[in-house]
Amino acid sequence: MSAAENRRQVLYWRMLGRLFEADEQMSLESASVAIVDDIGLPPALLDPGVSVDNLVQRHPELAAEFEGLLANETAAGDGLEVRRAALVSKLLINVFNTGHGNVSATQLSNWQADAGWFEKALGLDPGELRGKPNAGGLGGVLGGIEGDLIKRMHLREVLANPALAKQLTPSMSLIEQLLRDKSNLSGVALANAKALIRKFVDEVAAVLRTQVQQTSVGEIDRSVPPKRVFRNLDIERTIWKNLTNWSPEDERLYVDRLFYKQTAKRTTPAKLIVVVDQSGSMVNAMVNCTILASIFAGLPKVDVHLIAYDTRALDLTPWVHDPFEVLLRTKLGGGNDGPVAMAMAQPKITDPRNTVMVWISDFYEFDRSQPLFDMIQSVYRSGVKFIPVGSVGSGGEQSVNPWFRQRFKDLGTPVLSGHVRKLVSELKSFLA
Repeated sequence: MSAAENRRQVLYWRMLGRLFEADEQMSLESASVAIVDDIGLPPALLDPGVSVDNLVQRHPELAAEFEGLLANETAAGDGLEVRRAALVSKLLINVFNTGHGNVSATQLSNWQADAGWFEKALGLDPGELRGKPNAGGLGGVLGGIEGDLIKRMHLREVLANPALAKQLTPSMSLIEQLLRDKSNLSGVALANAKALIRKFVDEVAAVLRTQVQQTSVGEIDRSVPPKRVFRNLDIERTIWKNLTNWSPEDERLYVDRLFYKQTAKRTTPAKLIVVVDQSGSMVNAMVNCTILASIFAGLPKVDVHLIAYDTRALDLTPWVHDPFEVLLRTKLGGGNDGPVAMAMAQPKITDPRNTVMVWISDFYEFDRSQPLFDMIQSVYRSGVKFIPVGSVGSGGEQSVNPWFRQRFKDLGTPVLSGHVRKLVSELKSFLA
């Protein structure tokens, strides 16, 4: 074994010791300090208490080395391989060794930043992996760690302190805790919780809005003749239709007929009915689909209705343009009763073939399963485009009742994964 391989082994054994053993291995620590010093890296690289952000602030030249670190091939050269091992160890220890006991707002914020560096090392944008909970399982792991850190915080005390509350970085896990605990908050703590929810809603809305901003509402109406103006001129079709008028002698194409593009849109408004199960681990779907509904509600010729349900159904349509207000009116947890929600949704269907119903749930209805499916089947056969969406919790787990999953597949409306991009695509195809 070469000297470089020995050094890499020491660094990785130290990393494994840090991740799986409570006590430091002094021999590995001292050997690692000597290795890091010899290859020109700062000693702070070995201090788990120093965040990657702080390390990069002190040593800006390291930023480029962390980015893409786990996505790119290792550069040739023994020294470079040892250097890479040291940097990889830093990332993995900071992200996956979160210790025990209480967690402060600063610790949570630092971990979220370190997780962002880990994602950048994989060649992703910060937050991208945590936004894809099924991507190789890592998204779910990171979401689980983040959720555990938040549970270990004295969140109410942190929210009551404006200075500490400002250090919190909004995330799906944090929003879940805030929504579950909002009834126990008051005064300054409640105001800070609302500010965090509003900030997160605005950030997610900005991302989702870019995915739907190109959506055009209404199909081309072929019965309306095209306007004969220059901007509607179909040059390719005009040339193709006049090719018989080509003159080899003159080397010119004589055009005796112009063709124009049809641009008139059908004006019949589309109706979008979103039904969200707010029981259990439904926060991810609740937040994303509430925001998505508000974005589509802002489009012309789209009539959006929003219903949330547990054992009772709540019509949130009056607040559909403001997802922040919607989320404040939700009550997470408890049981569920899908037939009650469908009874509220069905009267809203006035033009079935021009209506899409999005139903977000894990579809665990127990003795109500058959009645709910019968109602859904009736709605689907009336001409409504029915889109069932599986629930995804903040930890990345996805659980959909197999009984419903198979029946939706047989019906021709398979359950979408909880990732919002697929839902955007489905809605765009209906509204375009």
